[in-house]
Amino acid sequence: MTAATAVTGVTSVTAGPRVLAIMGSGETAPAMAKVHRALFERFGGAARTGGAGPVAAAIIDTPYGFQENADELSARTVEFFATSVGNPVEVASYRSRDVDGLTAATALARIRSARYVMAGPGSPSYALGQWEGGPIPGALAEKLSGGQGGGVLTMASAAALTLGVVTIPVYEIYKVGEAPRWLPGLDLLGVATGLRAAVVPHYDNAEGGSHDTRFCYMGERRLRMLEAMLPDGTFVLGVDSHTALLLDLEAGTASVTGLGGVTVRVDGRSTRFAHGSTIDIEAIGEAARALALGQTPEIAASRGRSAVHSSRPPAPLLDDMANLEGAFVAALEANDTAGAVSALLDLDEAIATRVRAGEDSPDLDNASATFRSLIVRLGEHAATGSADPRAAVAPLAEALIDMRAAARAAKDWAASDRIRDRLAAAGIEVRDSADGASWVLTSANANPAAKL
Repeated sequence: MTAATAVTGVTSVTAGPRVLAIMGSGETAPAMAKVHRALFERFGGAARTGGAGPVAAAIIDTPYGFQENADELSARTVEFFATSVGNPVEVASYRSRDVDGLTAATALARIRSARYVMAGPGSPSYALGQWEGGPIPGALAEKLSGGQGGGVLTMASAAALTLGVVTIPVYEIYKVGEAPRWLPGLDLLGVATGLRAAVVPHYDNAEGGSHDTRFCYMGERRLRMLEAMLPDGTFVLGVDSHTALLLDLEAGTASVTGLGGVTVRVDGRSTRFAHGSTIDIEAIGEAARALALGQTPEIAASRGRSAVHSSRPPAPLLDDMANLEGAFVAALEANDTAGAVSALLDLDEAIATRVRAGEDSPDLDNASATFRSLIVRLGEHAATGSADPRAAVAPLAEALIDMRAAARAAKDWAASDRIRDRLAAAGIEVRDSADGASWVLTSANANPAAKL
């Protein structure tokens, strides 16, 4: 079932962003949390952005639905979005085409009502097999066409492979040893953008060490075999690990963010769009056509970048460091651990971006030292900031209350009052009753032990 079939008869109602985000890998890694947050911010309501509240979001578990640890994978993803991204998600559970009617209807309803939908790791061939002939491809295509108000569709790792005209059955080739071949893809990318491509995530993979695992574990030899089998007019669109290609369907632009780049490849010739590039979506197709005509990668890159949009240069590192350190301190003072971690991750990304660009400066050394010191502060906060303040102050407070009771028994009212006043100044209120004296902390932010 293709997306073209799925969207037949759907009326486009554009009431918000329409974005297709293709992630090469690491969709729940710290480095990609910033990318997710930026996508949520397009709605103006993501957590910690000053908007109206969390954005309705759902993750689809089909690609890993066959795995014994599927529940654990879903739980990890839910936790990642809640703590690292700052926006909760629901699980649209559709683990196989054999699920009961209620489960299928619930999953479909969650996908259609969500403004942000993501599918990620697992097996592309398994996902395609479960989705074929069912309602999921149509719901995903509807998200991109603007139906139900549009939204953001993030397809990562295994799910990203299903987006194109054809799909690599990675497990079958790399793990089982079957001959290289293509499976029919959903072609969501083609319907949304007009690009006829085979999407290849994990493009720069280097896990093999002694053997070539680039190009989603295919390596150069097998990728050349696969290229020879591509349908006419189809090119390879490679997305590096921990990298995202963000296709803004309203603006017609494509931007590359994360740690790597995006590659357009035709018959072994390729051109690459680096991190930070923003181009017209059509420029990707232009680059593919130039390569197909036998032009050099440099010429293809020039044609592809003819529509590069101007953007402001990145802020100086010292400015980034000051802003993020301030955000970290403010979050820590508010006991917002998630916000503090988010600021740390952003500072880490700011440092990493400049390292990749070859920067070597005192500012970079200073930022790295600041990053380490903030980690130490976070550790200290974890050890003491979240502890029960009563436990720390109880022995001293109770000893002073006993002394006050003795003073009252001796009718030394002046000493009794002094002890009570000192406790009150330290944020401890003494409450007398017929059963004796008790005490409570009057300020959650007070440090009574430091004041007594």
